[in-house]
Amino acid sequence: MTGATSSTAETVETEAGTARVTWHRADRPRLVLALGHGAGGGIEARDLVALADVLPRHGVTVARVEQPWRVAGKKVTPAPRTLDAGWRGIWPALAAPGLPVVSGGRSAGARVACRTAAELGAAAVLALGFPLHPPGKPEKSRAGELLGAGVPALVVQGGNDPFGKPEEFPDGPYELVEVACADHGFAVPKRAATGRREAVAIITDAVVRWTATLG
Repeated sequence: MTGATSSTAETVETEAGTARVTWHRADRPRLVLALGHGAGGGIEARDLVALADVLPRHGVTVARVEQPWRVAGKKVTPAPRTLDAGWRGIWPALAAPGLPVVSGGRSAGARVACRTAAELGAAAVLALGFPLHPPGKPEKSRAGELLGAGVPALVVQGGNDPFGKPEEFPDGPYELVEVACADHGFAVPKRAATGRREAVAIITDAVVRWTATLG
């Protein structure tokens, strides 16, 4: 286990506008884990914050990425092609340390990571709260994005996620970890046997274990 330094931020110009990367560097890194945010929130999401705190102590530098629309203060998420363009634009900065890059994110950010992983040469994909379908519309499946990632993948999914419960996911070349009773943001009800701290620990423990197999 290695130590971590404090975070630093940099802006990156992309075809979609100015993005921002907040780095949480490991002392002796072996991987970079890039984490994009969802459509309804930013890099302050509990899972992204927890991973940025824990992973550097295990030799993984974490980069929390704010898409240009979020940096600009806009309220409406742009089209998928614009999100993908922003992600492509920040990739050279993510790859600059010369380490394998795991492309990841939560919700919409997970979709971006899956869609672009193969073309960008990602080492693997981490999908947090993958939105398998819009709530109440299982017929509008996005499974093709996950199945088409083309690289090793880990999905961490809430047991009560309205965007897709773990049992709804098709078989595929990826690992799926369930956070029991959790919703799309990994919040758990007070009556649940799994508390908030335990839910977050399930996420971080799974990612620590999984990234240890990548290099």
